[in-house]
Amino acid sequence: MADKNGPDGTGETGRGKQHEPDIRDDDLERRRRNLEASLATRRSDRLEGKDDAKAGSVAGYGQALKLSSEFIAGVVVGAGIGWIIDRLAGTSPWGLIVFLLLGFGAGVLNVMRSAGVVAEFGQGDKSRRDQDDKK
Repeated sequence: MADKNGPDGTGETGRGKQHEPDIRDDDLERRRRNLEASLATRRSDRLEGKDDAKAGSVAGYGQALKLSSEFIAGVVVGAGIGWIIDRLAGTSPWGLIVFLLLGFGAGVLNVMRSAGVVAEFGQGDKSRRDQDDKK
């Protein structure tokens, strides 16, 4: 027959003879107050920027949709022009391949312009002159 005080604990209910913790209530209360105070300072920083984070995420989705549609449009237009040239000139598949690659490049350039990484056409010289004037 199994020992009721054994490690398997069969037949026991409740806490049994578990080790009582040495931490006192006043120590736990002090630690809880310290934790609440540190969490309150961190929460106030997050709550102030919470509305901006929601608005930023919606704006981020819009920006991502805009950038992806510009890229896809460049590739589709390039492929379409290549396909039309192949049909008219009978150069299948070379027109499609060349214009698909050109469309890919145009899509990447549109995304970079829209993201502000590359200057718009005709504005590159102005920005260089402005930087030279500052020196």
